[in-house]
Amino acid sequence: MKITKLFILICIAVGLQEIDAQENLTYQLPPESILRLADFERAPQVVIDSNNENMLFSYRSTYKSLADLNQQEISLAGLRVNPVTNISSSITYVNNLKVRKVNGDEPVQVKGLPANPRLTYLTWSPDESKVAFAHNTGEGIELWVMDFETVTAKKLTEARVNANLGNPFNWYRDSQSLLVRLLPENRPNLIDSKNALPEGPIISVSDGSKAQNRTYQDLLKNPTDEANFVTLTTSELYRVQLDGTRSLFKAADMYANENFSPDGSYVLITTIQRPFSYIVPISRFPQLNVVYTSQGDAVKIISEVPLTEVLPKGFMAVRTGIRAISWRSDEPSTLCYAEAQDEGDPQKEVEFRDALYLWKAPFTDKPELLTKTKLRFAEIIWGNANTAVLQEEWYDTRMRRLSIIDPAKPEKAPRLFNERNFQDIYADPGYFETKKNEYGKYVLAMDGNKLFLIGEGHTSDGQYPFIDALDIKTLKTNRLYQSAYTDKIEEIFDFTNVKTGEVLVRLQSKNEYPNYFIRNLKRRIAPVQITHFPNPFASIEHVYKEVIKYKREDGVELTGTLYLPEGYDREAKKEKLPLLIWAYPAEYKDKNSAGQSTANPNEFTFPYYGSFVYWVTRGYAVLDDAAFPIVGEDKEEPNDTFVEQLVANAKAAIDAVDALGYINRKKVAVGGHSYGAFMTANLLTHSDLFACGIARSGAYNRTLTPFGFQREQRNYWEAQEVYNAMSPFMHADKMKIPMLLVHGEADNNPGTFTLQTERYFQALKGLGAPARLVILPKEMHGYVARENILHLLWEQDRFLEQYLK
Repeated sequence: MKITKLFILICIAVGLQEIDAQENLTYQLPPESILRLADFERAPQVVIDSNNENMLFSYRSTYKSLADLNQQEISLAGLRVNPVTNISSSITYVNNLKVRKVNGDEPVQVKGLPANPRLTYLTWSPDESKVAFAHNTGEGIELWVMDFETVTAKKLTEARVNANLGNPFNWYRDSQSLLVRLLPENRPNLIDSKNALPEGPIISVSDGSKAQNRTYQDLLKNPTDEANFVTLTTSELYRVQLDGTRSLFKAADMYANENFSPDGSYVLITTIQRPFSYIVPISRFPQLNVVYTSQGDAVKIISEVPLTEVLPKGFMAVRTGIRAISWRSDEPSTLCYAEAQDEGDPQKEVEFRDALYLWKAPFTDKPELLTKTKLRFAEIIWGNANTAVLQEEWYDTRMRRLSIIDPAKPEKAPRLFNERNFQDIYADPGYFETKKNEYGKYVLAMDGNKLFLIGEGHTSDGQYPFIDALDIKTLKTNRLYQSAYTDKIEEIFDFTNVKTGEVLVRLQSKNEYPNYFIRNLKRRIAPVQITHFPNPFASIEHVYKEVIKYKREDGVELTGTLYLPEGYDREAKKEKLPLLIWAYPAEYKDKNSAGQSTANPNEFTFPYYGSFVYWVTRGYAVLDDAAFPIVGEDKEEPNDTFVEQLVANAKAAIDAVDALGYINRKKVAVGGHSYGAFMTANLLTHSDLFACGIARSGAYNRTLTPFGFQREQRNYWEAQEVYNAMSPFMHADKMKIPMLLVHGEADNNPGTFTLQTERYFQALKGLGAPARLVILPKEMHGYVARENILHLLWEQDRFLEQYLK
């Protein structure tokens, strides 16, 4: 058996054992107490149909394997696909399916599944009698369908399905056929880009227009890339019947999306067009949106979207022209779209930001104005001819508005129902309940003049999920139900029957695995349990867990979830424990919302590689998900005082746990992933609060992301001092605290190139800082392979044992 080795660079602090070289290791396993938790069997995902009749259980492996990642891959225009199988190289597969009646007992195994199932894109038919799915054979993608009545699956196509641009099939309205993207019969071979001789230099031109784009990965680089991109994205569209017969619907093109009208009479098809770009990904390439009949006859060109390399600055910037095209779900075949009234530029002062239009098939008449929005259009939830909910928002002020509109009377102004800072979670009115209509599309659930809102129910005193009824005439709400649990969390999903008052909920506690129940709001009976998943983490069910509240020096309220080892004497407090803090910074525009918390001590304790919870079994105190708000009020931007606020957050957290008498404050470590890694490096550089830190998949030099990062909208030349002050790379000479740096070899996240960690480590090593670099083979921004994750836990454990114990 071939043993894959990790490539690890090491630089150990002066005064300890000195190593200044590479270390070749085979994969290691963490200590038994951690391995027992990490190596668990994942419970299946559960989906229940809208009639509350059938349940689908989909099973997948807890982790992928390194062999799963060790596949052919080509990266073009922001895509990463396997050119052999023609599907995303990072997609996750289901390996088994079972079904059950909601009122049944044990799930029933689906018969006829392919050998070694690798299933994805599970898609229910409009009548919910079947589920279509793609199966990866290793040589290509097949289309399959499963029937609930017979509990049997069968193959509909050979391995010719093209999933390079996402879900490759859509159900027809009749639930008897699907529109499927298949590879062309005469598809050309891909060009070997590494060995192909260029016919000339690569030239890009700046015409004087400002194109302040984020730092994107995997862009096109040359004409060979362009040719391969066309080959990979080109498909033929076929109508495939359930007996496997098929007929050509549309000839070969770069099909990106197909969307049937609610009545199934029309289909809106989006194709990718030329010219391509070397500075933006596929989402900004030209597109053509055309409506066809369900038989494939062209009806109307809806929009021709140009290449969008240039956008105004800001998160609220959008392109000009028709955008956000979708079918109105409560009518047979009416399109709705938005058009910017400010030329897409958030810096322009205008009365209205967007206008929304309706356009009825067959599109012979002109589009009709539906309404205009004061903020940027976000979405519409359709109800019926006279009722819809309009959502608009503006990032700079964190403002979100919900209004009731009458689509039949566009002259009537929207009636504002709720306006709030969307980060003010305590004022969240909830989300609107929806149900399927006669077209099989989700619309507002209505009972006379009432709409229904389901809220998570976060308050300063705890979490109490609720259901409200909203009277659309008075715009007043009436609370129908509020969870009263103080020892559990009751998540409310949706109504299974509005008339009878039955709702689907999920109950959990810190030691009870989340399971589904049916609650009846009109009958005072206990919820009826419909799933019975066991707790796979019984070995930590007796650890102490508490959400602690504390304040930063400036009065901002903070929280974190504190874990203490099983058996720790909280009264005597004789043993002072080392403390691990795991966190991720978040930006806010006001101290009130920054001080709010969603932490709940009754949330099921689900340890995973993205936190330090495992180490409670190793004798550490753990403060998980510690609040690290970065606040910029009024005209001040959060990042203007980023480092100062990081240090203040960290000091408040350590002070709070130390005040409880549990820890040795000289033995505290901090860790984080992505922006949390950026946080960690800054804390080790600019404070003496920590004995060591673990930074995973971060970015450390902000000059390499000069046109913004995370939630920063200013470019480097507008805020040079901020960019430089926030960049640990610029202050590497100050870093003297041991740090474990980890990064995925194939990180695909914008801004966190693997190069960021490699260059930062080189700076630390060159300046004599104590650091260790671990590059995880084949991993992207999040880690998925069992071998890599278990080795990561071993690395972290060894590092913490060395520098804290």
